[in-house]
Amino acid sequence: MAKYFIIAGEASGDIHAAALIAQIRLRDPEAQFTGLGGDQMVAADCRLHQHIRHMAFMGYVEVLRNIHHVRRNFRLTEEALLAEKPDALILIDYPSFNLKIAAYCRKHLPQTKIYYYIPPKVWAWKRRRIHAIARLCDEVLGIFPFEPAFYAKYGYRCTYIGNPTAEEVANHKSQITNHKSSIALLPGSRPSEVRKCLVTMLEAARQFPEYSITVCAAPGLDDTFYTPFLRAGETLTRDTYSTVQQATAAIVNSGTATLETALLGCPQVAVYQIAFPRIVGLILKLAHSKIFSIPYFTLVNIIEGKQVIRECIADNFTVENIATELKRILTDEAYTKEMLASYEHLSSLLGTQPAAATAAAIITLKR
Repeated sequence: MAKYFIIAGEASGDIHAAALIAQIRLRDPEAQFTGLGGDQMVAADCRLHQHIRHMAFMGYVEVLRNIHHVRRNFRLTEEALLAEKPDALILIDYPSFNLKIAAYCRKHLPQTKIYYYIPPKVWAWKRRRIHAIARLCDEVLGIFPFEPAFYAKYGYRCTYIGNPTAEEVANHKSQITNHKSSIALLPGSRPSEVRKCLVTMLEAARQFPEYSITVCAAPGLDDTFYTPFLRAGETLTRDTYSTVQQATAAIVNSGTATLETALLGCPQVAVYQIAFPRIVGLILKLAHSKIFSIPYFTLVNIIEGKQVIRECIADNFTVENIATELKRILTDEAYTKEMLASYEHLSSLLGTQPAAATAAAIITLKR
């Protein structure tokens, strides 16, 4: 009976982990799963040692503020690994935590196979991590088609197994033809980023009173969390895919959601709030090539290699900038048509390979 230990530190990783668990079970019905994750993993019959609600700390300030929780999570995970002695450790993104755990596992449980399913975006920043990933992991399973070539430049191996977001969108995408006059807001999944972004996103959307506003809630946050932000007539939904697919436009917190929005065919503007935005904005302008390896922040633009959607980041994250871009999306038909054409090309680049099934075929241990 094979034992798998999976670590997903965020809501998106929880979804991907659950899909992977289901595919491994098809190949090994007796497999046992434990780890760190969320409700989706629990529903997939994975026993959790820690829930993501106690793990999702974003940025240096929040990490420092919660450093005792971070340290406790490390100790808890190390103790759980020694107790479980899994045959395989499966890491899903969350690099600052997962790479330290991988090093601990390699040292104390050398027989445990280590798989990085959805590795960190080393091609975007912190390229030095690629050496630790290659040294610590038995297999690196990438979800972007350019990743194998990137790893190969450093003499390492990475296997492209398809993109799970593309797969999930394809599985859920409905034949909706009646688009609504609405603006969808996707403010992120962590409480801190929602608090920082949603007010500005709402103020920008309110500049267009002829469009209804719908906020897409994160799986781990209660409806009551959003209530103080909303005015009469503004709605909250948990059916994100249908809402985005029907919307006229979307304001999206940078992350996987920008890719989902593109694959659902909704024109968008991407945003991201950063502490001390003016200072950070100046630093990024002066030292972009030294800090980041690519000129874009959003997955849509990174994969396409050009600006498909506007990025209102750091000091550009203002109500005026977002509203200006929204107006262009809502009134400039040629501009919107060009964006949608780029979306189609993006979809073709990602392909139709089933990510979870392909990864499971590689990870499932033969007994």
